[in-house]
Amino acid sequence: MSNLRVTVWHEHRHEKKNPVVAGVYPKGIHGCIADFLTAAGGMDVRTATLDEPEHGLTDAVLNSTDVMTWWGHMAHDEVSDAVVAKVQKRVHQGMGLVVLHSAHFSKIFRRLMGTSCDLKWRESNDREILWITAPGHPIVQGISDHVIIAKEEMYGEYFDIPEPDETVMISSFQPGGEVFRSLVTYRRAAGRVVYFRPGHESFPTYHQKEIQQIITNAVRFAAPTPGSQPAIFGNRQPLP
Repeated sequence: MSNLRVTVWHEHRHEKKNPVVAGVYPKGIHGCIADFLTAAGGMDVRTATLDEPEHGLTDAVLNSTDVMTWWGHMAHDEVSDAVVAKVQKRVHQGMGLVVLHSAHFSKIFRRLMGTSCDLKWRESNDREILWITAPGHPIVQGISDHVIIAKEEMYGEYFDIPEPDETVMISSFQPGGEVFRSLVTYRRAAGRVVYFRPGHESFPTYHQKEIQQIITNAVRFAAPTPGSQPAIFGNRQPLP
């Protein structure tokens, strides 16, 4: 069986501007994610970043990607609409997309959702507890009924997204008391879309083993269904 082909996309701006972020992620958030996905096995992982030509997402890269992860924050508006349209097309054709943290405001996620994807937020040191609401779901395989993150940025409801196909985890925050739908899934045409909330750039969230496991599981969950065929459109003659 061939390996899953994964592209880890990241705007890679915070690490260049903020020494605190560079200290937490010396290889960039994309480097951290690529490393733990590669270590999990069964994946051929590459990275792509905003400042590369076509943001690193050429036709050749997109057409040879089974699942893409996406992290962005400070430069959503710099992502080319033409590239976003190509990524959306590939999702509709069956490519999986795992959207992380502040990429809820990315052009691609908002386009796929059709809503503002806005929310409440507070850049703080809140303790986050992620609670499993769909026991047995493949994305939380190997996870107990909750995950604690000692320090994270708060996101709170209302989260302006369509009703998810599945809500797999919700978060609670202390001391603020907010809650948030932190792990949700969608089907968009032939492709699966996963949104996973944690991952503020100045905290070592992506170094935490449980978070790595959830993202790894999400990538595998979002993979194209084996043997699936693209939809057939256009004029159709009646069957004989």
